[in-house]
Amino acid sequence: MTRSGGVGGGPGANRDAIRDAIRNSFREDVRALHAYAVAPAEGLVKLDLMENPYVLPPDLARALGERLGQVALNRYPPGEPASFKQRLAERIGLPAGQSLLLGNGSDEIIHLMIHACARPGATVLSPWPSFSMYRMTAELDRCRFVGVDLRDDFGLDLPAMLAAMREHRPALVFLSYPNNPTGNCFDDEAVRAILEHAPGLVVLDEAYLPFAGRSWIGELPRYPNLLVLRTFSKLGLAGLRLGYLCGAPEWLGEFDKLRPPFNVDSLTLAAADFLLDHLDVFDAQAATIRAERARMITALRAIDGLQVFDSAANFVLLRVPDGDRGAGDRFAHLLRQGILVKNMTAFHPMLRGCLRVTVGTAEENAAFLDAMKQSVE
Repeated sequence: MTRSGGVGGGPGANRDAIRDAIRNSFREDVRALHAYAVAPAEGLVKLDLMENPYVLPPDLARALGERLGQVALNRYPPGEPASFKQRLAERIGLPAGQSLLLGNGSDEIIHLMIHACARPGATVLSPWPSFSMYRMTAELDRCRFVGVDLRDDFGLDLPAMLAAMREHRPALVFLSYPNNPTGNCFDDEAVRAILEHAPGLVVLDEAYLPFAGRSWIGELPRYPNLLVLRTFSKLGLAGLRLGYLCGAPEWLGEFDKLRPPFNVDSLTLAAADFLLDHLDVFDAQAATIRAERARMITALRAIDGLQVFDSAANFVLLRVPDGDRGAGDRFAHLLRQGILVKNMTAFHPMLRGCLRVTVGTAEENAAFLDAMKQSVE
């Protein structure tokens, strides 16, 4: 035996032994996956991950630091942060009789919901293309994932959605609202039809609520199969990793059985609790981003050859000429100019030639627009 505990024979033999052990021990579908890739962005104008570009005002940052300095890090977080949930419910206007479930970002809550419904043969359904974690999480939990293609204008294909629900009887239907990566809100009447005909739960994922101005939270009492998923990330607190699910307590009680104890840490809870009293700061930032979004769309539509889609989120999807090659060329050109966006062209055939750009500060947006103009000259 070597000092590392492996079989003798040198580093190469050890690597072979490790690879053999992985093949024997790990699920085949897990081995076939690639880890979620986050592009390095140091020194770049970062317009790839739909983050709020604005930091906290200095006085608010100092006050937050003082608040966090009071947190007892030697103790576990509260298992049931009832007082914070009550304050959050009041701030968001949660209807009477509805409950909240907190998660380590909305990604964890998506996993809890799918995991709870993952009986043999269970199906998860979503319009497609949409948020990649719906599909990834469903498949990891051994569920069948059904993606129903959007129309050419990225709207819901309601007849196809209804037919897919009849055929596959999904336990969960996810509707990203506004949809990522297309940026549009689905037609209200189409959403209502899905709620009325779905055999299971329908999750309205409102991650981009601060930029959309339209929520389904008030409809929770009307539709008992409706759940509303939200996150603090796009509001401007992506580093906190805090999401929450709104819905009937009966549903949330089942998901809560799978929630890891202490899944939301003490610093996150303290920061979020403090910042609930300062939501006006984030509302003002969101208003600035919405105004910048409108200016960006107008400026992009003035560039010959670009197809620019309407957006109710904090990003804009655009299609460049020459398909995949054109998108790759412009992505590389932007990167050479120090600007990082998202090349969506390989994600779905409907996104061929598409780039997705986050709405940044006025200065960041100006740099992006200048680089885009150069790329087509």
